Amino acid sequence: MIKKLTAKDAETKSADVIADNVARLKDLFPELINEGRNGPAVNVDILKELVGDMVATTAEEKYGLSWYGKRQARQLALTPSTGTLRPRPEEGVDWATTQHLMIEGDNLEVLKLLQKSYAGKVKFIYIDPPYNTGKDFVYPDNFQDNIRNYLELTGQTGEGKKLTSNTESSGRFHTDWLNMMYPRLKLARDLLQDDGIIYISVDSVEVSRLMMLGHEVFGEENFLECLTRVSKLTSNKGVHFSPACDYILAYAKSGDDLPELSDASAQEDEDYVSLFRFEDKRGKYNEVSLYMPSLDFRPNQRYLIECPDGSKVITPEGRVFRWTKETLQKNLAEDRVVFKKTNTSPLLNERGQKAAWNVYTKIYLHERIEKGLRPATLLDKKTFTNSTASKELIRLGIPFPFSKPHELISHLIEISGSKAGDIILDCFAGSGTVGDAVMRLAASNKFQSRYILVQLPEPLDVNNKDQNEAALFCDQLGKPRAITELTKERLRRVGKKIREESPMFAGDLGFRVFKLDTSNILAWEPERNKLTETLEGSVEHLKTDRTETDILFELLLKLGLDLCVPMEDKTIAGKTVHSVGAGTLIVCLAPKISRKDAEPLALGIVNWHKELAPAGESTVVFRDSAFADDVAKTNVAAILEQHGLTNVRSL
Repeated sequence: MIKKLTAKDAETKSADVIADNVARLKDLFPELINEGRNGPAVNVDILKELVGDMVATTAEEKYGLSWYGKRQARQLALTPSTGTLRPRPEEGVDWATTQHLMIEGDNLEVLKLLQKSYAGKVKFIYIDPPYNTGKDFVYPDNFQDNIRNYLELTGQTGEGKKLTSNTESSGRFHTDWLNMMYPRLKLARDLLQDDGIIYISVDSVEVSRLMMLGHEVFGEENFLECLTRVSKLTSNKGVHFSPACDYILAYAKSGDDLPELSDASAQEDEDYVSLFRFEDKRGKYNEVSLYMPSLDFRPNQRYLIECPDGSKVITPEGRVFRWTKETLQKNLAEDRVVFKKTNTSPLLNERGQKAAWNVYTKIYLHERIEKGLRPATLLDKKTFTNSTASKELIRLGIPFPFSKPHELISHLIEISGSKAGDIILDCFAGSGTVGDAVMRLAASNKFQSRYILVQLPEPLDVNNKDQNEAALFCDQLGKPRAITELTKERLRRVGKKIREESPMFAGDLGFRVFKLDTSNILAWEPERNKLTETLEGSVEHLKTDRTETDILFELLLKLGLDLCVPMEDKTIAGKTVHSVGAGTLIVCLAPKISRKDAEPLALGIVNWHKELAPAGESTVVFRDSAFADDVAKTNVAAILEQHGLTNVRSL
């Protein structure tokens, strides 16, 4: 039989995080889950037994970050989305071949919709959320219907709502910002692969709260570092001090799975290279004292070393050398040890007096570069500053006042161990700096990764002096006055610039555009005083103003397929049939399937499926209202099942 999918079925919704959590608990502890009034429920008494009653009993005294609305913010992250992403091929570049995505919409809903397709697949996330300065828009989330709220805020319903600032006088200044950030970080974490990293830009206003929030969402053990970025080289703003830096918090999905981070750009740093002022047959090297002033005492690293004049030296009591004696002998044989007479030696002679010798090891420049250096926590290059970002956008002709420079993002991507094919995500995309960085990295022959950008199409007000230039720029382009139009135009111009500068470059410089909207599938909402009309209207399950392509991409999302998966079409029995992912999904959304169409259509699908030969199980989907009657529907299902296509659905 063909199963009819409705708006209530799990297959037509974004990932249900709560149901998934309950299922995991049930797998681990079957006795923990009981059937409650509204479905599966956790038995708290059994939970206490399983953990030895190690539960917090006084919530007020528990260490952590708490604020008004936290429980609702957590629930917001767990609530499945009722939306979809509608494709806009005409707004992108190289739609048929690109692997990059630019998505317009509230990032909370978009992150939910991406869960089935991209959970555990993203290597690198960078976000630059509003700094909560009292002027930035804080995403107002409506717990009841966030999609409807989003459409109203962005003026897509005709009703419209004013986008307001989160000022300190509101009384909920930090609370509103935390309520906005919490569910988005929770959802972003689920998208990261095990060796993935997220970087979050923030200033001094919220850095302390963001760190506590990050510790809670990602785990304090997965906190990597708080990086300091020099944002301005000169400034005279501020009340008591002139702010010249902001911060980037770095968290791993799992610190245990994270490879060692390294910065290969040291070979380009003249100040670093100048430290290697000695040279021998192996190349340039620096001398580093073998004495290690460490309080971590290791007995096998404290011993006597014979110097060139026959005297011996040793570390002070409780201190050690960098190597064991065996490692020292090996390095002596390889001419990697240097003895120097000095009046400032930290070592002692055999009599316990100040020694006349110090012992050094040779650190070679080429070996350090090959191995890579640990990235510095201070990001102080001129190319990482706000003024550099402004100049980049001026050269591109994009009027966007607040952006990060692409070299900063490239640096973070590279030190994180990203490689070809990795997915790079930015769900506060702004002008599209992350997309810019990904394309430039590929063009510089480093590696071709994929980007997913998500940005709210926040309206631009021509009467607002801070937005006037950007709004007029959109008018010149003939586009709606929205920030997302600046994002897309930057991506187009960067791609064009790379093509002009590197005509032989054959990498991916395109992007697919999708827009957040309500589901293509109609929800059952009966009107008691118009029951007959409501029943008649519900015969067609799909919205009449949506295209086959709209429906096809919603299926990709809800069935967990990549939005850039290969597709092809074929005409079978006069009907258009779509193959997605080499036959993983086969879709026929023809509006009419008669009894006489049933057999040739089903057999044609069977034959095409054999040609495609997908590795796993295939799903076949039809438009439910297309079948002329139950006979046509049953015949199609029976033929498909006879040939092994048992997972057949209708919309």
